Order: sequence, then structure tokens, then C-alpha cells
Amino acid sequence: MGVSQNQATMEGWLYTIRSNRIGLQFSRKRYFILRNNVLKSYKEIPNYEKQESVRSAVINSSIRVTDNGRASINRKVCFVFTLYSTSDDKDQLKLGATSSEEAARWIHCLKDAALTDSPCRSKNVSPSPKIWSSLRSVNPKNTINKVSVHWPFHSSVNADSMTSDVVAPSPWKIFGCQNGLRLFKEAKDVSSRGRRLDDIPAIMAVGVVDGTSEAIFRVIMSLGPSRSEWDFCLYYGSVVEHLDGHTDIIHKKLHSDWLPWGMKRRDLLLQRYWRREDDGTYVILYHSASHKKRPPKNGYVRAHLKSGGYVISPVNNGKQSLVKHMLAIDWKFWKIYLRTPTTRSWTIRMLERVAALRELFKAKQGNYFPECLSMEWTSDKHLAQTKKEDVKIEDDALTDDKAEKTTPGHVSLLGLNEEADEFFDVPEADEFTDYDRLDSEWSPGPSSPSKSLPKLTSASHLVRKLQNFANQKKGYTEYQEVARDDGRVFSYGTSLQKDPTCTLPCSWSAGDPSSFLIRGKTYLQDNRKIKANGTLMQMVGADWLISDKREDDLGNRVGGIVQKYAERGGPEFFFIINMQIPGSPTYTLALYYMIKTPIEDHPLLCKFVNGDDVYRNTRFKLIPYISKGSWIVKQSVGKKACLLGQALDTRYFRGKNYLEAEIDIGSSTVARGVANLVLGYLNNLVVEMAFIIQGNTQEELPESLLGTCRLNHLDLSKAHVALP
Repeated sequence: MGVSQNQATMEGWLYTIRSNRIGLQFSRKRYFILRNNVLKSYKEIPNYEKQESVRSAVINSSIRVTDNGRASINRKVCFVFTLYSTSDDKDQLKLGATSSEEAARWIHCLKDAALTDSPCRSKNVSPSPKIWSSLRSVNPKNTINKVSVHWPFHSSVNADSMTSDVVAPSPWKIFGCQNGLRLFKEAKDVSSRGRRLDDIPAIMAVGVVDGTSEAIFRVIMSLGPSRSEWDFCLYYGSVVEHLDGHTDIIHKKLHSDWLPWGMKRRDLLLQRYWRREDDGTYVILYHSASHKKRPPKNGYVRAHLKSGGYVISPVNNGKQSLVKHMLAIDWKFWKIYLRTPTTRSWTIRMLERVAALRELFKAKQGNYFPECLSMEWTSDKHLAQTKKEDVKIEDDALTDDKAEKTTPGHVSLLGLNEEADEFFDVPEADEFTDYDRLDSEWSPGPSSPSKSLPKLTSASHLVRKLQNFANQKKGYTEYQEVARDDGRVFSYGTSLQKDPTCTLPCSWSAGDPSSFLIRGKTYLQDNRKIKANGTLMQMVGADWLISDKREDDLGNRVGGIVQKYAERGGPEFFFIINMQIPGSPTYTLALYYMIKTPIEDHPLLCKFVNGDDVYRNTRFKLIPYISKGSWIVKQSVGKKACLLGQALDTRYFRGKNYLEAEIDIGSSTVARGVANLVLGYLNNLVVEMAFIIQGNTQEELPESLLGTCRLNHLDLSKAHVALP
């Protein structure tokens, strides 16, 4: 199948992921085809174009797609993404792909389909209010077929994803070259008092590897036996706990061979986070963490990794990859005079693993495929058991298939699922008592006998849920007691102090518009971006709040800056950006922008304010930038424009003299992981943001910034308790 300008086609095998009656997940395999905004599923690859599908659904503008990262389903690692309806949170479909690249292609095509109002929809499709209820799984085949993919690379979703949208000097300076790797050191941030914020040197090695970014990503993520082919530092590695699809806790014990004679062995307990960019770049980030399952051990000195990781970017049409490996690590020397020179030499030695990785791919060139690495994500000592279980599931599915064929008339699929679920009671990844069985746990020493996985019963599952609920309620109660003692009084729009000098901690100021790139007049012809030279609206206030619930519609709060202007009856109009970080407690960052002239004088702004949520979500764009802070935070946040309404759940409140956008950071696994990382470093960060209404037509170009913001060293302890 080809791809035309008005038709995008994507097809291939996917796993549907569902939960049974007691909340445990199972999967089924089926063949999906996306064409003309219609997603169809089949029991097998259709032999002809008009073959009737088993289930189908229309992908319209109310559909969102979110990336859930990695998950273990039937003891196989899948890359999971979820389709859901903005009108009904329960109306959703969870799918899994065998590789991150395949999942990314599906996500992009589904997002494009949701943005495109196709005039040609299948006559055989009659969408119902519950569109996902029609998209149930079909039975898998015993043979695995090669995926056929047709993907429009010029996607409207990721049109701005290939380049940075921030003008900023590089903090890295080259200081040498070793083993074919360029070595860089990072310029250290200096505080307003002229004091260096950190004494741990950050060093980066850069090299080109003859392999795809996905293949290199899989090699680096694997902690299995294949790691001994390139990682000369690692003696033992295991996954301690799986936090979500993009974050986990890992433990690494390092070899003593490459350390100076007489030095104790080092180990590292790290939190690992990963994500894939739209251009195929993989970002893997690490920083030290603590966990009750892995306390420090005798005979080892636990080193502290302040920040580190890999950035793997495809080059040469994806045939090669530029690999950047960065480390800022404290090796915990007890002699101060040894720290600087020895730390640097040890760190450089560890960075030379990039050269080993390069030689590995060079030696395996021509017969080294990502598929060869997929099984290393599951412990080798359990492969035989996994294969047997897969056969059992296939047989059960075939039995269920026969039941469907022999059932007369139309039977509710929910009724069939009650029986089918009994054959698919497989615990989720986060329900395993030892997550080391999901990712590889490996040591070159003698192998220990394998232990069978304890089956999680429905009773234990219920008890765990009740305990979590009780702990959550306890946290809310404690928070409310603290809130009663907080006597700080403020009006909405003034709780965060303004500081144009950017020297006071926990303050805000307007950012420099020229630091951000926007679409120029000729963007539709040459994709050229230009520096912004001003903003449509002026930033007039900010709130930094803490609460035990969502704080919605701040513009309507009595006594706030918005209502004070409304009482005067002037022409001023406000746009409030309400960013909500859910948790216990919930943090809210609200930014207030004001324009003094009538919005009718600005056609694009007027259309955005008076448009519906679907239109707003396809135009509202954010450019983030960490101007001062740790490398790991800068990499996690990035410097690329993002359509907020497509990436996160965004709701809008329209008042007499304001429009408020409420952005749920917790609605995306990726965004939630980034937010948690940023909160851990918040005191040492200077965060800058720019907001834009995206211009898609020639009349709407060049773009203009709505507003900018600069947040200076926010402090969680200084957040104000939200008023009623």
C-alpha cells in the first residue's frame, strides 16, 4: 500500500492489553490497519481490500494518544500506548508494540489521524458513543508476520521536532580526544554571589556508532550477558523496582579490574529514565537514588552519580548514530587532595565505553539486528518456561475462537470476556515481587537456581489496593493539618514574587523573547524559523500553590488580579496558564498574561480565545528551556516546541475577561517522569518558557509569542496553600 497526500496508511501486528475481573492484565495479538481516519482490527492479515474487519472505530479530533513506555505482558516486554477519548476517561484502548520504533510510528500516525478531519470515511463504520468498546481483541495466529508499515514522514504533529527552538550558547568545551572520542567538559554554573554551585566535574564523550539508534538503545538498556561484550566496567546489574513505563531503579556493581590497585569496589544505585524523541533520538538519564531493597553493602563504596546518561541521535539517514555519554560522578574518595585528578581519570575511563560500543557494532555489522536483543530484556533462565506459557495461551485463544464461531447470532463481547479472562490471568510488571525477572539480572559468577514466581491472588491484590488507599488518605490528613497552620494570605496572581533582576530565589520575571525561535513568514516554503522580537501579552503575575486537590478556574477566584480588573470594566484581557502537578500534595503553577488592547485587533488570538477546545489544542504550543541547572534536567526537559493540547490533557475555562488553560502534567507518563525529576532539582534551576499560538497558514505567519516567563530557583517549601 502506498501513501498519498490525502491518505496515510499504517498497518501491522499489535497486542491489545486489557484487565480481567480482578485487575490483572492480559494481552491478545491482532492485525491493525489505519486508513482514512478509520482503525480496523483483523484476526489475520486481510487477503483483499474489502475483507470485513472484526472491529473498527473512527479516529476523530476527540481522541488522544499517550505513550506509556515499557511494560511486561505475558512476560514479554512491550512498548505500550493508550488511545482514549477526551469526553470519557473510561473510553480507552491500550495497545502494545514489539519495539519502540514501531510504537512511535503508530503514535504519530494516530495523532495525525486525530488532527485530520478526513472527508472519506468508510461506509461500513457506524461509530457509537463508546467507540473503544467495539475495538476488542481478536485471536492471535501461531506465526509471526513481518510488519508492513506505511508512514507519512512529514507529519503535522512533529513538524517542529527536528531542531532546537531556543537560541542558547553551548555549555560544553572540548579539552581532548581519546580512543576516537571527543571529550568535553561542562562550564559550571555560578550563583548570583559569584559562587560555584557544584564542584563535581561533568565530562562528556562523543562518538559515532555504526548502528541504528534503536539498536544502540536496546544494547545500553539491557543488563543481560551481552553487556559483557562492551561494558568493561559492569560486574553485576539488576532492576530493583519498576516505577512506570519510562522509569525504574537499577543497581550496578562495578568491576575492580579497571580501578587503581588497593581501591575498594564501587557500586551505584540509580534511577533510570528514558524517552524517545520524534526524530528518533533516544535519551537515557541516570541519577543516584536510595531504596530499601539495596542498602550499602560491606566491601563496596557507593559512588554518587549527580547526573549522567546517553543521548543517541540518528545520523546518515539512520544508518549511524551519534552517541553522547555524560557523567558527573562523585567517587567518594576519603582523601580530598586525590579527588580532582583521580575523579577525572576514572570518569574518562568509564566514558570510554562508547568506544567499546562502537567496536561492538563494527564487529557485528551486517548481522546485528535489534530483534536479537529483544529476548535479553527477559531473564535467560526463564525463557523455556515463557515459551511453554505462550503455547498454552495460544491454545486457549484458539479454543475461545471456536466458541465465537459456534455461537449463534450477536453475543455481547463483554460476556465472552468473562470466560476468556480466566485463561489470561498474568500479573502486571509492577505486581512481580522481584522485577529482576523482567529485565536481565546478570553476574558472571555461578548461576543460582531459579525460583518460581509466586502467583498474586485476588485477595492479596485487594489487600494491597486497600493499603495504598489508606496510606494516601493518611497523607491527605497530614497535609490538611499543616495547611491549617499556614497563615500566609495572598490574592490570586500575586503569591509568587516578581524580581526583574533575577537574583531573588523563588521569584519570576518575563523572559527574553529573542531567546526563542518562531515560524517566519516563509516557513511553509523553507521551514525557516526566526528570533522572536516581542510578545503579544505582558506577564503580570504568577502563583505557586500547594493543595490536596486540583485548583481549577483560578481566574474566577474572588479578590484575584483577574477579578479586580473585571470590576473596573476596562478592555484588559487575561490568559492564564494553569499547570497542575498531581500527587499528594498537588502543586500548581499559574502564569498570568494580560493584553490591554481589544483581542479583536489580533485575529489569530481572537480565533484562539473564541474557538473550541479542539482548535485550541491543535494550536497552543510551549517552548521550554532550562537556562541554569543540571545536565540531566536540561536533557529531560529539552528545548523543542510542543503542542500541549496533543501531549497533555488540557481543559479551558472562558470568563468575561479571561481564558484559562488547565494543563494536567500527570496525564502523560513521560511528562510525569520529567516533572518528578525537575521537582527534585527545583531549588537549583532557572526555568524559562515561551507560549505560542501556532500559525499554520500563510495569513497566520510570522508567528508571535503570546508571552514568556523566567522562574528563578522555585522552592517547594515556599508554595502557598491554595485559598477556597
